[in-house]
Amino acid sequence: MYKIMTKRRLNSVVVLIEVEAPFVARKCEAGQFVVVRADQNGERIPLTIADYNRTENKITLVYQELGYSTKRLSTKNVGDSLQDVAGPLGLPAELENCHKVLGIGGGVGAAPLYPQLKKLAEKGTEVDVILGGRTAELVILENEFRTFSHDLTVVTDDGSYGMKGTVVDALLRLTQTKPYDQVIAIGPLPMMRAVVLQTQKLNIPTMVSLNPIMIDGTGMCGGCRVTVGGKTKFACVDGPDFDGFKVDFDECLRRQAMYKKDERQYEDHHRCLIGLEEK
Repeated sequence: MYKIMTKRRLNSVVVLIEVEAPFVARKCEAGQFVVVRADQNGERIPLTIADYNRTENKITLVYQELGYSTKRLSTKNVGDSLQDVAGPLGLPAELENCHKVLGIGGGVGAAPLYPQLKKLAEKGTEVDVILGGRTAELVILENEFRTFSHDLTVVTDDGSYGMKGTVVDALLRLTQTKPYDQVIAIGPLPMMRAVVLQTQKLNIPTMVSLNPIMIDGTGMCGGCRVTVGGKTKFACVDGPDFDGFKVDFDECLRRQAMYKKDERQYEDHHRCLIGLEEK
């Protein structure tokens, strides 16, 4: 059970696997996630369900090789099985019937963005997409998004592929000529916060997906608590998707920095945000 059916490397640090998980595939919806363990000695890893196929009883997972557990997961190959796949967890994304939606994915954030936009397109919504990355290599799932997107913009920090700049630059350019009913932004916290700062000015409702530290995925540990609309929420059971206008991003960034080995990363995030706010 939980056999790896396909495995594909998207770039040097990101891997896509399709896993046989009939109970999850039967019930899951866009926006939900699973908690997996590679083997008996592996840690629990929360991963968004990037796609699912109810007929073939499989789900698609995309992960970034960052630490011990994700690298251990990468030792598994086609035909091998995972120890655990628990889910579906979290709430399905609230995908309203809109005329036109703009999806923004930063780096690996493109993976959880994909099922939501795909579902919207199936419901008849016109979908535009912005995919961003620091370099061309870090832009993922472009071909998959092109199968249903009306207009797809690729943007890289270094200009190695597509438009040079940030996803916010692309957002500001698109919104000059196109009216959007909603924006869905998923990626690093600084990116989502920067997007929300602009969409608030433009008065475009914006949903974001939060990925704080999770342990059990059922709301008992409290590790994934966030503040939304002045109230404490747990990303694993109340989310992971929230109204971006109500998220306390400063608190999220501070809590994220607590788990970083090098807290200068938070300082880098802060400097990045200051630069974006001045635009």
